[in-house]
Amino acid sequence: MIEKWPVTIPQLSGKKKRSVYVYLPEAAGKNPDVRFPVLYMFDGHNVFFDEDATYGKSWGMREYMEKTGIPMIIVAVECNHGKHHDRLKEYAPFSFVDKRLGRITGKGKIYMDWLVNTLKPVIDETYPTMPERENTYIAGSSMGGLMSLYAAAAYNDVFSKAACLSPSVWFANKRLVDLIRNADMAKDTVIYMDYGSREMGNHDGMRIKYTKVVEALMLKRVLLTSRIVPNGDHCEACWEEQIPFFMNTLLYQRD
Repeated sequence: MIEKWPVTIPQLSGKKKRSVYVYLPEAAGKNPDVRFPVLYMFDGHNVFFDEDATYGKSWGMREYMEKTGIPMIIVAVECNHGKHHDRLKEYAPFSFVDKRLGRITGKGKIYMDWLVNTLKPVIDETYPTMPERENTYIAGSSMGGLMSLYAAAAYNDVFSKAACLSPSVWFANKRLVDLIRNADMAKDTVIYMDYGSREMGNHDGMRIKYTKVVEALMLKRVLLTSRIVPNGDHCEACWEEQIPFFMNTLLYQRD
């Protein structure tokens, strides 16, 4: 079951409403005493429904979750669709200058503070969650993948696992690497990170920039899974194909 309700983020988009999608596993309706881990996701409009997706194709997370029966709650927040690069600004941990876009003022910290301090308490109060760090995950693609990586580093006391698909490590790469190097990341942190082989050419020096991020994470001794997806593209259809890989990584357990 998926619930959809409106929310505002006053410090970012004033009174303008956006949607929060909450997927509840079937078990949630059968036993009120059972509680579940929570996966927070970016670009919520692209996660479940094709009719809501920006390009008419969603990740198909509902179908995957129902097929596998994974006992997990998913909370996916719609992005800011403003015409002034507002999504990019909200999903940018750092301010940067792009020769095509101009100066982008990064508001990623404001967004993450809202998610952690405003949205998460509402979710934990409303739904049968396991609110502890070890049961709180985050995931996204592109700028959302970058934000997931940022969250795992800068908000490691909240998120124990992150799935970062096609993360936009092409800008502010040095600042991102420095953030990871200086972050207080627990060694039980699990990070899944991938990049499509066919999207490597979308930005200059991506292989080097991606490698620097991988190296920084390895030096932090976190539990990293890094993949270059064969013939992988920068699109929802490709990210949907990676769901089994990142979900298996986030949920893998070995005694």
